[in-house]
Amino acid sequence: MTETATANVITITNLIKQFGRFAALRGVSAEFSGGKLYAILGDNGAGKTTLLRTLAGLNRPSSGRISILGSELGSDTFRDICGQVGYMAHPSLLYDEMSGMENLAYFARLYGITSGARCAEVIQAVGLDPELARPVGQYSQGMRQRMSLARALLNDPKILLLDEPFSNVDLNSAGEMVRLLARTRDAGKTIFVVTHQAALLEGAADEFVWMEFGKIIGRTRELKRPAVAEENGL
Repeated sequence: MTETATANVITITNLIKQFGRFAALRGVSAEFSGGKLYAILGDNGAGKTTLLRTLAGLNRPSSGRISILGSELGSDTFRDICGQVGYMAHPSLLYDEMSGMENLAYFARLYGITSGARCAEVIQAVGLDPELARPVGQYSQGMRQRMSLARALLNDPKILLLDEPFSNVDLNSAGEMVRLLARTRDAGKTIFVVTHQAALLEGAADEFVWMEFGKIIGRTRELKRPAVAEENGL
């Protein structure tokens, strides 16, 4: 873990997100410092993915406030910081008919990146071969996950939001991904990882953030469910 962290880069105040009559987030308030790796944990339906998508600007809050890098979600200045956030969804969001390099070249143009060297760099960083001409549709699920991570890293974001990045990834490859995330954090980036494979992040995560029923119920330095959850019967 790193001990060097900067001031808060994300502040969440009484965040509520409803889908119809169902409240996926119920009054979440939290502050997160820069240069840390946060593991977001909880059972299915706890609100983890909804929180991540809301931070990414993909869900509009029903009420409450989010400030990211000094800009408030929904403000005129928020669009200016979107390019400093990388997001990896649970689906890969890749084009099956294209190779990995072709996929990244497409996304690079959206970010104004014209050099193919950056695409090759992030493909190699996740343990794949930029020369592989096979369409992504023929990749294994683990390879797709790693390519999706490469896409999220492409624009060298200050904040990285990852939803189940280790899903269907073999143990050795997952370990390589964790080491890459640790190096990225050590370079000053702030990383949020939603995962059901929390043990992979032991020794790498700076903080484990526990969610239940749309709320953050505790934050721990070790992989141990907070006692408050047990006391409340959650």
